[in-house]
Amino acid sequence: MQLRLASWNVNGIRAASGKEGWKWFEEGPFDIIGLQETKASVEQLPQKLTTKEGFSSYFCSSMVKKGYSGTAVYSRLTPLKVELELPDPAYQGEGRIVHLEFEKFHFFNGYFPNGGAEILDENGRPTGEFKRVPYKMGFFDSFFAYAQSLRRSKPIVVCGDFNIAHREIDLANPKTNVSNTGFLPLERAFLDRMIEAGYIDTFRKVHGDKSDMYSWWSYKTRARERNVGWRIDYFFVSSELADSIAAADIETAVTGSDHCPVTLTLDL
Repeated sequence: MQLRLASWNVNGIRAASGKEGWKWFEEGPFDIIGLQETKASVEQLPQKLTTKEGFSSYFCSSMVKKGYSGTAVYSRLTPLKVELELPDPAYQGEGRIVHLEFEKFHFFNGYFPNGGAEILDENGRPTGEFKRVPYKMGFFDSFFAYAQSLRRSKPIVVCGDFNIAHREIDLANPKTNVSNTGFLPLERAFLDRMIEAGYIDTFRKVHGDKSDMYSWWSYKTRARERNVGWRIDYFFVSSELADSIAAADIETAVTGSDHCPVTLTLDL
């Protein structure tokens, strides 16, 4: 069985659905699609966005603030089980995880936290610390522990916006961003930890050290036009699925958000 998966941070599902790039979602040949940063609850969405012909949909919305965060999965396959959020109550409420269990694997769609604004000292000077980095790293630890516990029974597939560029090749300006959240050593070390535990960055597995391939560009300074971006959107699979990776790509031509989709094909 060949399975086609896709992931896209839409930066607002209602805004993205009104743009040309939404045809990718409507017409793409995918079996499972994960969306991040939907910024809406199901009650706020028209039926055309909560349903997709031939698919079931699962939404996880922020309970702490309207119009914030949010994830969704559309699947042709019927899951054995559906979970929203992580089990740990400390990391619930922001609508960041949709977890579907299928016969052959666990599928996670995640909108992982960013590091927030830099903390200033009493004189208004930057301290090099960021408000949300402790929460971000705690969230990653909680996710990793849960995924590892589930991995004892079947493999893991996880996609989404990780808000981390792993290596220097994964962003256009690594030297000027070494002290910025998204490229901090402790953030990058989490992806090292995943890889050491046997999780595979599927894009790198397929394409090696192909450069200038990014999935997010700031809306400022025509960054996308100049391809000054970051690769922060991923598909990871646990090593049990290594031989199943048939293709993995970044769909840079798809517009409608400050992110573009990433895709994965598995032969199961």
